[in-house]
Amino acid sequence: MNKELMEALDLLEKEKEISKETLFEAIENSLITACKNHFGKADNVKVEIDRETCDFLCYAEKEVVEEVEDDVLQISLEDAQEISKKAQLGDMLHVEIKSKEFGRIATQNAKNVILQKIREEERSVIYNQYYEKEKDVVTGIVQRYIGRNISINLGKADAILNESEQVKGENFRPTERIKVYILEVKNTPKGPRILVSRTHPELVKRLFESEVTEIKDGTVEIMSIAREAGSRTKLAVRSNNPNVDAVGACVGINGARVNSIVDELCGEKIDIVNWDENPGNLIQNALSPAKIVAVFADPDEKTAKVVVPDYQLSLAIGKEGQNARLAARLTGYKIDIKSETQAKDAPGFRYEDYVYDDEEYDEEAYGEDGYEEGDYDAADSEGYEESEYGVGDVNPDEDGYEAETEEDAEETVDEEELQGQDLEEAEV
Repeated sequence: MNKELMEALDLLEKEKEISKETLFEAIENSLITACKNHFGKADNVKVEIDRETCDFLCYAEKEVVEEVEDDVLQISLEDAQEISKKAQLGDMLHVEIKSKEFGRIATQNAKNVILQKIREEERSVIYNQYYEKEKDVVTGIVQRYIGRNISINLGKADAILNESEQVKGENFRPTERIKVYILEVKNTPKGPRILVSRTHPELVKRLFESEVTEIKDGTVEIMSIAREAGSRTKLAVRSNNPNVDAVGACVGINGARVNSIVDELCGEKIDIVNWDENPGNLIQNALSPAKIVAVFADPDEKTAKVVVPDYQLSLAIGKEGQNARLAARLTGYKIDIKSETQAKDAPGFRYEDYVYDDEEYDEEAYGEDGYEEGDYDAADSEGYEESEYGVGDVNPDEDGYEAETEEDAEETVDEEELQGQDLEEAEV
């Protein structure tokens, strides 16, 4: 029994995850290659390896002839009878080849064949391993900067984080651990090439799946996600169990779950809203934290007109139109936002008047609040209705309503007291 070979094969199978059968085939091919280098040809050479004991036998099939013309393919009757007394002319005899007799060059070539096969199988194993993790999140260690790209070690292979997939403002130090999303795994002659990302929206989704148990088991489902990497992400979730609050499950106790994801994303803000099959309700949720007066959604055209209180317009549109832009991506609707005053005064209600696309924000063309300055008149707009308290009026029952001044409030109280005194005098 060849114990040394057996131990070496066991070690390779454990460390490199290469099957023993593949290694046995590599050894067989290497011995055939060595024979070819030693004898000049190896068409009649056979190699047999016992899979249990690792004992191997290398032999050549030679024809028994009276006069030998080719030493590699033929053997004389006299020599054949020394090996087997039953040998006769025309028989095919198995002549053992001693591998120890191989020269240095033949031995080196055999060794190279084995090493090459091991390298190929190792690349194949690594490729298959990471190909299964494609579109998933893994933890890597920052190694070094290659120009503006970053090399990240994922364990058995290195990945490349291109500049286009990096979040602006994020700076990593060597040996720092980060989570990345595997975009693509390519098989190349030099080994697998792995491309990863820190900006992909699926990164946030996978982080929630790993952090929130309810999402992993299917109780809570992520319906839609919109992200501007490094700044803000909006997430729409719904619960398949009426006893489970989808948003609460994602946030966690005292925000523990969402805060761990925010820390991993270097402080990126995350808005979690409830999914609703009704597009009007979904758009209202998506535009949170802004309060909405009315939503008019057209499912066929995938457009929506939204009216908000005057003091909520800036909040609804967001800085440089970010809140409205993310809400539009989250819902799939083109959203046109107007304040109550603008809706009353504007003659038309056009989406083009606002900055919801990804074009660069022009501060001169748009006001500081992110919407185009100018006169608007949408009182005659289709489907528009005045609120219960009148266009531009504030609901006195809403939070934040206050008297205009303290003096006005005191005058109101005094008038009520005088009216009460007049009633008492009239009764007397």
